Amino acid sequence: MDKVVPSAAEAVADIPDNASLAVGGFGLCGIPSVLIQALLAKGVTGLSVTSNNCGVDDWGLGLLLREKRIVRMTSSYVGENKEFARQYLSGELEVELTPQGTLAERLRAGGSGIPAFYTRTGVGTQVADGGVPWRYDDAGNVAVASPAKEVRQFDGLDYVLEQAIVTDFGLVRAWKGDRHGNLVFRDSAQNFNPLCAMAGKVSIAEVEELVEPGELAPGEIHLPGIFVQRVVALTPEQAAEKRIERRTVRTKEA
Repeated sequence: MDKVVPSAAEAVADIPDNASLAVGGFGLCGIPSVLIQALLAKGVTGLSVTSNNCGVDDWGLGLLLREKRIVRMTSSYVGENKEFARQYLSGELEVELTPQGTLAERLRAGGSGIPAFYTRTGVGTQVADGGVPWRYDDAGNVAVASPAKEVRQFDGLDYVLEQAIVTDFGLVRAWKGDRHGNLVFRDSAQNFNPLCAMAGKVSIAEVEELVEPGELAPGEIHLPGIFVQRVVALTPEQAAEKRIERRTVRTKEA
């Protein structure tokens, strides 16, 4: 089955207002920036997004956030995005902060048909006991807080129950992909991308290099095409545009 669509705009054309999205990447590494820009141009709003973080103020998911297109984030990190922090603390944005490994496993579980799982992470904290602020009001008071979660003992140790994440759409970026949707991710861009594609009911991959079926060796495929419904081949210019979240340099020694 040829899953290639002509453009990013066509790939996201049926994403409606108020949709839920799982978006791959870590910081600015491996983010589906072209699909994000297509969503911005489409004008979709009311989005609930699951992603490790929310980009930066002028790139990635930060572009959607700046235009008030996102109403809820499920993330593990606020980080470098000042507008993300501002909207959260001012009550404009609901944020479910989740331990990073737990977030990854919730996405993987969602894609694997596992509704929930137990983990030691968060036991004895507000992650398990409830009370983590999800939304503030405009006066800085907690308007919505996380609920308490089920805690159960196994072999004398406490574990907290975490629910899987399944979203309407998944947006990811791959180094290589074929027309059947089989994907290869380069180095650390493998981060959350496979998991977000798994969690999406309809997943869209932008690929830096499109190859024909059979050109990818089975052993090098990181994500099989069963998890991907649409593939967008990037232009060389689109594939080359990659930004660094924070550039750190030192003075060259004589």
